[in-house]
Amino acid sequence: MSRLHEVDWNNLEFGKYFTDHMLICDYAEGEWQQPQIVPFGDLRVSPVALALHYGQTIFEGMKAFRMRDEVINIFRQDKHYERMSLSAERLCMPVVPREVFIDGLHRLIELDRAWVPRAEGSALYIRPFMIATEARLRVKVSSSYRFVIVATPVGAYFEQPVRVKVERDFVRAARGGTGYAKCGGNYGGSMYPTQRAREEGYDQVLWTDAKENRFIEESGAMNVMFVLDDVLVTPPLSDSILDGVTRDSLLKIARRQGIPVVERPVDVEELKEAFDKGRISEAFGTGTAAVISPIGVIGIDGKDYVLPVQSTPGVGTRLKAVLDDIRYGRETDVESWNFLVK
Repeated sequence: MSRLHEVDWNNLEFGKYFTDHMLICDYAEGEWQQPQIVPFGDLRVSPVALALHYGQTIFEGMKAFRMRDEVINIFRQDKHYERMSLSAERLCMPVVPREVFIDGLHRLIELDRAWVPRAEGSALYIRPFMIATEARLRVKVSSSYRFVIVATPVGAYFEQPVRVKVERDFVRAARGGTGYAKCGGNYGGSMYPTQRAREEGYDQVLWTDAKENRFIEESGAMNVMFVLDDVLVTPPLSDSILDGVTRDSLLKIARRQGIPVVERPVDVEELKEAFDKGRISEAFGTGTAAVISPIGVIGIDGKDYVLPVQSTPGVGTRLKAVLDDIRYGRETDVESWNFLVK
């Protein structure tokens, strides 16, 4: 029996409601088994499954949108598949076969298409993930895994401009580590400094590099962009920064729109100077969950710097409008980012 009647469509709290079905596919004895779509429910794993003790767990975050003609669009499925494959390789996990990931995703969304919201700004958030399931207490690469896809209808991630704190003491990832992978440990390790920042009145932290705590890398749930002297500036990708799909999409749109774009290191001291001299007009986070979240305040070394209020639509607002028009089918998809579930 469907649980659609339980959903408050006017208040889609992020990650609260889940669709009626999920996809499961197991890996055992060196081979991927037959994928299955089953009713959404609990997973049965051993209490000594390796994922629970040694951290072999990865995930993705992607979205499906309902277009005006009721066609369902899965946005940039290939980019998400490529990134999950990179995460799997980094954590010594088997790469999910493309046909299992893509075909299984299509079948699941088609089956639960009634769960894709209709309201502007809403979407069906899709969470593919994989865990190590071998029952063994030993630090080793698992011999068995479970790949799962679940989905949840969502609205906005952040309702208001966010307050962020530049983190100088704790680090999210170091060069040579797992920063570019979407693995559970990256997020677990970030919770303590983020909680401390929230106790100080901030929503998220802005991570700095692990070597000098000097250069901005990304925010807790987002990549980050600044508008400095009318140029869109964002830190360059590295093995300590996640290759965000929304980040990549917005940079391509900005260049196509003729907006100057520079990918370069952003020094915290440069940010201070930019505020003092009025050279910074916008800052915003980007991510599949957050889309574009304007930053209202940046806390740096005990001082809050306030972003100016935009009298006209800024770069972030304009980029989000174009991205939404592509994803909801109001603008031609020249990059072939959309996959339409018939």
